[in-house]
Amino acid sequence: MKLDIPRFDATRILVVGDVMLDRYWHGDTSRISPEAPVPVVKIENIEDSPGGAANVALNIAALGAACNLTGVIGGDAAGQSLQQALSAAGIECDFHISEKRPTITKLRVLSHHQQLIRLDFEENFSIGDSELLNNKISSLLKDVDLVILSDYKKGSLQDIKNFVSLIKSAGLPILVDPKGSDFSKYKGVTLLTPNLSEFEIVVGKCATEEELVSKAQRLIKDLDLEAILLTRGEHGMSLIRPDEAELHFPARSREVFDVTGAGDTVISVLAASLGAGKPLPEAVALANIAAGIAVSKVGTVAVSGPELRRGVQDDSESGRGVMSREQLALVVADAKANSEKVVFTNGCFDIIHAGHVGYLQDAKNQGDHLIVALNDDASVTRLKGEGRPINPVERRMAVVAGLEAVDWVVSFDEDTPIPLLEELKPDVLIKGGDYGISEVVGADIVQAYGGEIKVLAFLDNCSTTGIVEKIQKDK
Repeated sequence: MKLDIPRFDATRILVVGDVMLDRYWHGDTSRISPEAPVPVVKIENIEDSPGGAANVALNIAALGAACNLTGVIGGDAAGQSLQQALSAAGIECDFHISEKRPTITKLRVLSHHQQLIRLDFEENFSIGDSELLNNKISSLLKDVDLVILSDYKKGSLQDIKNFVSLIKSAGLPILVDPKGSDFSKYKGVTLLTPNLSEFEIVVGKCATEEELVSKAQRLIKDLDLEAILLTRGEHGMSLIRPDEAELHFPARSREVFDVTGAGDTVISVLAASLGAGKPLPEAVALANIAAGIAVSKVGTVAVSGPELRRGVQDDSESGRGVMSREQLALVVADAKANSEKVVFTNGCFDIIHAGHVGYLQDAKNQGDHLIVALNDDASVTRLKGEGRPINPVERRMAVVAGLEAVDWVVSFDEDTPIPLLEELKPDVLIKGGDYGISEVVGADIVQAYGGEIKVLAFLDNCSTTGIVEKIQKDK
């Protein structure tokens, strides 16, 4: 899927939901308190940032799209700080100000980029506060392309059924970031974006990919939805739609610093992309890239249009990275349906060296997509002996996935990749080293269905075993 950035400045999004203030106290920690076994933080900087639905609006504005925001705040200093920050970002706010309850505020104390504690100042807003948003929503619908309902279970969306009816009567799509164990209140919206734990609270645990998709399809039917976008952390996202094959978008491997606000980033980019005319799969692919950028930052931080553009350039082909076997089977089937050649190789890849890099690039040159299957830790130990692997399989997969030549990475617990070959049926099986084709494990299976076998030489005559033996010898 080739991606490009749409004209975000050509769309306007309405965000309705639980707005809050994220407050950060930053300082140095150098001693433990004599009063209790807790660190003493010398506060050096205080930072206020829009959170919740306000962070969704901030993300939309950062992309360059226009945004209206409505919700409930208190008549207090926190509410004033929130409004000032949003106005400065160009967001048009029309809040209902509660006379009895404060602006929801979450205070985080951080030192050396680590969060030490979070303190919440909040009281859920009343149904009366929520009902008063109907008139505000009604007055804003004529100027927008799409509506986001951002639910944090703080009370602003208690009248959500009336909100949905009002928005649908205007013929506008509705995206919802849901919360809680009852999704029936979202019946009739266009799309839900639950994370995996939120989804399983509603439908029950999913033991397999097939069960997950089946339960999502049932939920789509029961709630009269058009789609569910399931966010799955390090396993990326899955888009499920009725009467269509599910689409999986693997997360690109990158260091995760903070997942705060990542869900806000996903629904913001998704909505702005749809509002700007992108088809749903392309909008999800853009949201997936933006989520990877968001979690690489500390705190609730919006992803800007230029950042997303660079992310698309860096990740010119979405749908790459570490996958489960079930997810891999789906993307391989999709590649074959598009007449794309799938190349497969396998190994331990315990310590990546120059030989591996050159070998994998040569392997990628044999087709359109390269799968690298890694022996899991127990399998490596059986093959190589005690003391191996040096690196656990999660780290080995992350390193391999970061190589430019590699598209998809999967692990297997068997001693050979034969079960994977039987399931995936790659077009080309690659082996590195001095082997005859008949000596390559799985060659007979691949040849039986018409696939190719190729043996490639490792560059520089490198080997992980040789590197390990040299390190041990030099100790």
